[in-house]
Amino acid sequence: MNLFLDYIDKQIGNAVIKVSGSKSESNRLLILRQWYQNLKLKNLSDSDDTNHLSEALSSNNELVDIGHAGTAMRFLTAYFSTQEDRKTILTGSERMQNRPIKILVDALRSAGANIEYVDKEGYPPLRIKGKKLMKNKVQINGNVSSQYISALLLIAPSLENGLEIELLGEITSRPYLEMTLTLLNDLGISTSFKGTLIKVEPKANIDDKTIVVESDWSSASYFYSLVALSVVGTNITLSSYIQESLQGDSCLVEIYKKLGVETSYEANSIILKKVAVISNESQKSLELDLRNAPDIAQTIAVTCFGLGITCNLTGLHTLKIKETDRLVALEIELTKLGADISVTEKSLHLKPSTVINKNVSIPTYNDHRMAMAFAPLALKVPITIEDAEVVSKSYINFWEDLESCFN
Repeated sequence: MNLFLDYIDKQIGNAVIKVSGSKSESNRLLILRQWYQNLKLKNLSDSDDTNHLSEALSSNNELVDIGHAGTAMRFLTAYFSTQEDRKTILTGSERMQNRPIKILVDALRSAGANIEYVDKEGYPPLRIKGKKLMKNKVQINGNVSSQYISALLLIAPSLENGLEIELLGEITSRPYLEMTLTLLNDLGISTSFKGTLIKVEPKANIDDKTIVVESDWSSASYFYSLVALSVVGTNITLSSYIQESLQGDSCLVEIYKKLGVETSYEANSIILKKVAVISNESQKSLELDLRNAPDIAQTIAVTCFGLGITCNLTGLHTLKIKETDRLVALEIELTKLGADISVTEKSLHLKPSTVINKNVSIPTYNDHRMAMAFAPLALKVPITIEDAEVVSKSYINFWEDLESCFN
């Protein structure tokens, strides 16, 4: 489904939108619920990724296909490794079969896991024979996707001897690791994170617990972009959010303050309000290191392009192995729109633009964030989003919620 968007001359009303629960928190908690059946979860994400994970966890089939769900691939690789006497073929989409997983597999093998590659060395599909993992010390690079490390952390309390993880080199996406550890702590699981060493103690049982998942901050980013590209006075209310969030993407509050958007907290909601006009004269350059929040890079780059301001983003090396190579995709599509942009293996550099080309069609590369990041540009020029249904990977109701902003 291709979707034509044109919001020029339309005014955003006082929209109130309920955003689904955080995909990151939901997926972690679903794994933990496998160990602790008396854990009750509310406001789970309704994303495809979370649904794929939930279905896989409840399935008894030997073949488990998780489609495009990268988080599910990482978490399930570790999970199925611990399921004694269970044989699993874990696979996914064509893109998933070209996303590396060797670093995680090597770490699990060092703990005693029985995992083989069905086809290409270092990539899914995987043949996993579950067994009791007795070794309690592993090493893994700290500058890879935090999901590899979180996958290990999530199985740790179920292991007889717990787990000690030594992180090698620079640590990337630390907030996501801290999110995982905080969720473990909330269940009464003892952990420590000192220097490059993480320890998780085993825990067989927990007290009855109900957790309400906070709404997803990366999903909020698209509405921050919409408000930033709107006229002064525009406001949108999003729920359910808290000020002391576990999610690294909550750094949006401070980032978009530089782009003219003020955030206020009211009950369990945030109110986004456009308070200032931002131009390349008022904001000389937006300089950000996004190593701890790479998922919002696309949204920020598109926002800066729409505002006509300079943007230099670093810490983006993990974007190369996402649903698509997001840096290359951004360069291609923003260039079509008239941007002066260059990318490296881990950075993006955007010069100010005065013209945005009209009626450009944006392919989404099977990447939900490409679709949603470019959508707010429809306030500036008519655009078409190809394969718009790809948003269901993380935000099923995105197009309906976006349209409701103008009612």
